Amino acid sequence: MKFLFLEPFYGGSHKDFAQGLVSHSKHKIDLVTLPARFWKWRMRGAALYFVKKIPSLKNYDGLITTDLMSLSDFKALCGPFCPPSMVYFHENQLTYPLAPGESRDFQFGFTDITTSLAADRIVFNSQAHFDAFFSKLPVFLNMMPEYQPKWVVDEIRNKADVLYPGCHFPAPINMPNALSEVDLPPLIIWNHRWEFDKNPAGFFNALDKVLERGLNFRLALLGENFQVVPKEFIAARERFKNRIVWYGYEASREKYRKWLMQGTIVISTANQENFGISVVEAIRYGCIPLLPDRLSYPEIIPKVFHGDFLYKDQTELVEKLCFFILNYSQFTEKHQHLSVAMERFAWENMIDQYDEILKNLALK
Repeated sequence: MKFLFLEPFYGGSHKDFAQGLVSHSKHKIDLVTLPARFWKWRMRGAALYFVKKIPSLKNYDGLITTDLMSLSDFKALCGPFCPPSMVYFHENQLTYPLAPGESRDFQFGFTDITTSLAADRIVFNSQAHFDAFFSKLPVFLNMMPEYQPKWVVDEIRNKADVLYPGCHFPAPINMPNALSEVDLPPLIIWNHRWEFDKNPAGFFNALDKVLERGLNFRLALLGENFQVVPKEFIAARERFKNRIVWYGYEASREKYRKWLMQGTIVISTANQENFGISVVEAIRYGCIPLLPDRLSYPEIIPKVFHGDFLYKDQTELVEKLCFFILNYSQFTEKHQHLSVAMERFAWENMIDQYDEILKNLALK
């Protein structure tokens, strides 16, 4: 079958997902994109751009898009020729945390709602994300002073599913032996976006506490930065300059994987994470995870490992990080089991589920 994929924010996890789906699906998927910047304007105006730039919709069995485009606007402009549509929710504007000093624009939440109502199928990237959205949706509607459309909750839920994004690693790989390298200080990995919602302040504060205890480590600051470098990273470059072995986005996927293979510990301090591709990749390629016991992480990490690799608060993060730095070689066997558990997220293990969803969408 043939599908058109419209991605209004082609960067980060959106780009990673789109590339993986297009390259692994047995269906023919044409991808049309816009650059990953000005997300608010993408939600407002991407539909108007795409409707004039796409090939004839009559040639497609289905339409795929993501949450940063108004599907209701797009379908209204297309008229009767729009094929059945699926929206993949990487994030949503009902629950996304606000940047410091920012006030919430409720119109973006309503765009999520009308996009969901216009879609034939909705897919969330984790159960945690699904639950957060449907927990917040009635609260959001209750803010309306009158004529609250409570019916939309069940209408949207009835066509919503959960399906994890695939990850770009082969299911069987030759596992590195990074945890046994004792000649150098352990390498701590940050491979998340350089943005406020990933809470870099909490990460660097934890590293400060580690240094206060006289412990040694190296630091690789990977991850994508879309516009302005946050002040926390500018300060960290000076503060940890003798320990930093890499600073900035690594565009080469192969070089990025090599950094993960050299890594010892991957840390997340995120306030918002609906799946966590970067964490799954780091674990698969050799890093011990240290993650908050919330968001999507408890469903990504098998329950048997929660006590080892999840932390409750900043104090426990510091304590566990210090312990890992001193004793990381003790975790080699547990990490190997955890790394194998990440195989389920490889695209080759996920793609059949996506292809089935797309087939059913087209036959709707």
